[in-house]
Amino acid sequence: MTDHSDIDTVSGTATTGHQWDGIKELNTPLPRWWLITFYLTIVWAIGYWVVYPAWPLISGNTTGLFGYSSRADVAVELANLNKIRGEKMVALGAASLADIEKDPALLALARARGKTVFGDNCAPCHGSGATGSKGFPNLNDDDWLWGGTLDQIMQTIQYGARSGNAKAHEGQMLAFGKEGVLKQDQIVTVANHVRALSGLPTRPGYDAGAGAKIFADNCMACHGDKGQGNPELGAPNLSDKIWLYGSDEATIIETVTNGRAGVMPAWEGRLDPATIKAMAVYVHSLGGGK
Repeated sequence: MTDHSDIDTVSGTATTGHQWDGIKELNTPLPRWWLITFYLTIVWAIGYWVVYPAWPLISGNTTGLFGYSSRADVAVELANLNKIRGEKMVALGAASLADIEKDPALLALARARGKTVFGDNCAPCHGSGATGSKGFPNLNDDDWLWGGTLDQIMQTIQYGARSGNAKAHEGQMLAFGKEGVLKQDQIVTVANHVRALSGLPTRPGYDAGAGAKIFADNCMACHGDKGQGNPELGAPNLSDKIWLYGSDEATIIETVTNGRAGVMPAWEGRLDPATIKAMAVYVHSLGGGK
């Protein structure tokens, strides 16, 4: 209980009656304006709980007297946006890829729409700037596993690679070491041959003739005699100094030993046809499309 009879001689303020090591606790009241503001915030909070959605329930939440919902506002705005876009997206869906490229208005719409959809769906793997990363292709250059024409890009987006879709790209690299096709010393030799195709240095004592023979017997069918690749099989060009997983000897040995089978999802069924066209046009416009 506060002892108001004890007045601090220095400040002239009543104390609470508590002392610690001879130090008295003053009973200084809070400023009136602060108390009024505090009570007003309590009244405001109670009013907010009543007027707006605030309290969670077992299967939902209180709707409030105003019935306001920011989620509903967003839904209305998206519906209005789709309504505005509607006719243009219909025209985009009806046009061929070649016609879109020729029509400045449709081309601008496709690139804008494609950029947005790319950021939402493709950037986690390919990066926001589509520059890729280890195991995920850079879409800005002119090196394409499955071809860089508009039609080829659209097919890849639609059906993916090894995605389980019946029309997906299915090329796969054999695991030459794991499956016992090549011995370890042969893998090392052919890895150095692959480095040589790109003009990279090889290890001392490398047998170029043996490397060329192993490559011809096991790799040439997909990658070509000079390692220039084959987009129909998804076989990368090994001579252009562009590497999906890395160009160091250890990485190439790992690739030859265990194979590679990266997966790209099929976007058909997830995105509408007009949006897939827009994304194909956008990817094609990044600078590496053929």
